[in-house]
Amino acid sequence: MPKESDLRMVETPIPALRDGEVLLRALYLSVDPYMRGRMNAAKSYAPCVEIGELMVGGGVARVVESKNPDYEVDDVVNLQMGWQEYAVSNGGGLRKIDPHIAPVSTALGVLGMPGLTAYFGLLEVCGVYAGETVVVSAAAGAVGSVVGQIARIKGCHAVGIAGGPDKTRCILEDCGFDAALDYKATADYPVAIKELCPGGVDVYFDNVGGPVTDAVLANLNVRARIAICGQISHANDTQPSTGPRMWRHILVARAKVQGFLVFDYAARYSSALEQLAQWVRSGQIKYHEDIIEGFENMPRALIGLFRGENIGKRLVKL
Repeated sequence: MPKESDLRMVETPIPALRDGEVLLRALYLSVDPYMRGRMNAAKSYAPCVEIGELMVGGGVARVVESKNPDYEVDDVVNLQMGWQEYAVSNGGGLRKIDPHIAPVSTALGVLGMPGLTAYFGLLEVCGVYAGETVVVSAAAGAVGSVVGQIARIKGCHAVGIAGGPDKTRCILEDCGFDAALDYKATADYPVAIKELCPGGVDVYFDNVGGPVTDAVLANLNVRARIAICGQISHANDTQPSTGPRMWRHILVARAKVQGFLVFDYAARYSSALEQLAQWVRSGQIKYHEDIIEGFENMPRALIGLFRGENIGKRLVKL
């Protein structure tokens, strides 16, 4: 488990702008489970954060000075700016945000990477059909909560797995899931999944791994599809995980298992965000934000993800 002392806050001068650059002041910074993986010196889909480097992460920022003709002062943008109050950009990788569509904070949540992850993971990787049973773990999180709601929009039976009565209540009452499993309230996950999915599981959107995933795999239907989005239950393991080997269930069900990254679909972000925005405006997708104030609280906000503190998207407001 990361400690607050693993990160330090430093002050450096803001550089003078050169032609083509903009100075950005952060409004909201994101904390996401993937950041824990970036703190490991292990093979991954992106370089790790070296000791002494700026911590990575997405942000929503306001332009406070511009020498770039494409951006004016007070424009609000989404970018990968890392954990800093100010950033200088040459304009590459910036996405302008229209504050009239939704609060700008949603560019880090339902109308940002988490929402896109849910959209492509469910609709492209899994390819759901009306009437199917879709199970999603970490269902009260920024990604999982949207997965379940898109499944409902597509006519599926959505079952969410989350920890604690507040989270299960949220996904049932606010997000409209058909059923919910509080994994903290039972020790027999396979039986609990079978009770909630008597006809079996057609699609599993996996955000956690571990015993919860083992239980879902034991209840797969033939030709089930599984999207591997995250493995948060293993993020802070001090020893390699062992446990039961579940590939027999994949064999018996002739299931498809696919890991994916949202960046695989970058060329299609615009159309997906347009659809997500329509669903948000119509009320078909509801979102939750867990906002912590104060830049100095960035480490605490990240650590809290792995303690299950948040419901919905966790952000830090500056």
